[in-house]
Amino acid sequence: MWSSVALTLAFFAAFAFGLGLIISYFVTYLRLTDLIVIAVIFSLAFIFFEYMLGPTIVRASLGRKFRPLGRGENPWLEGIVADLSSRIGLKQPSLAIVQDQSPNAFVFGRTQNDSTLAVHTGLLSNFREDEVRAVIGHELGHIAHRDYAVVTMLAAIPTLAYLIARVGFGALRTRGNKGSWVALAVAAGAFSLLIYIVTQLLVLGLSRLREHYADAFSAYVTRSPRSLISALAKLSYSISVAPKQDSPVSTLYILNPAVAKKEVREIMEKKDRYDLDRDGFLDERELELAMEEESKSFFVKAAEFYSTHPPTFKRILMLRQIEEEIQSSTLESEG
Repeated sequence: MWSSVALTLAFFAAFAFGLGLIISYFVTYLRLTDLIVIAVIFSLAFIFFEYMLGPTIVRASLGRKFRPLGRGENPWLEGIVADLSSRIGLKQPSLAIVQDQSPNAFVFGRTQNDSTLAVHTGLLSNFREDEVRAVIGHELGHIAHRDYAVVTMLAAIPTLAYLIARVGFGALRTRGNKGSWVALAVAAGAFSLLIYIVTQLLVLGLSRLREHYADAFSAYVTRSPRSLISALAKLSYSISVAPKQDSPVSTLYILNPAVAKKEVREIMEKKDRYDLDRDGFLDERELELAMEEESKSFFVKAAEFYSTHPPTFKRILMLRQIEEEIQSSTLESEG
């Protein structure tokens, strides 16, 4: 396995390096339109390889901690996934275990038919069954919405804009002061840089939106928004106190460790303020209230624009609204 991974990554690295050399060599002789065409080709090639090699890179980045599950190895987990998948008419994804006591879960793959659901051992051992079901429902929502492919494809836009900006500004160094041609190249570079910044923020915004969609998907499929609310609150605290915060696949997690650590650190600095029963411990309800209060901070709102995941309390607030909707519809049907 590792030899094939190394060979594939080496091929991709050589391809990118070689294309970079070609662009650098010919940048003195090509027109601006030619350079833009090359940038487009390079961007599309990069996205294609990212899309094709993504699952392999994810597995390789986790190393020995990642272990695919064979049929029958974990009947309890298989039963939950099979039940939820059948409810939504989705092909059951392949399952894998990640040997990590920090609770989390994520999915990856190119299509719905070759997707993999990976669950941390910390989630399975420390969370209630209804909470695990809620987390799995969220991840199945990502598969149903084809989020991996959507975000990967949209990421091509800022990547392309960035490459064009580099080519435009690079013309200033390689061609010297040659009047209108250089002015046009720099103008194109500046405009592309602006497009890069805007589209990158839009892609991050889409990523946060799709997390909300996956939360809603879980709430409606399991009919238990409260279970996901509980899971998110516990995930935030458990992840924040885990010894290792960085992960090569953190953007794929149901809760980004960096976001969770920052949220809980700010809350714990004001622990006495939120510890309503004065028992020295923030329970689930107190943690939810603390997140609600901290979410009003200007700095929290500003930081959200640069995050792949929405603030935890925003997710909890939406789930509460869905819970009220489900309870209301249940009462109407019974009436």
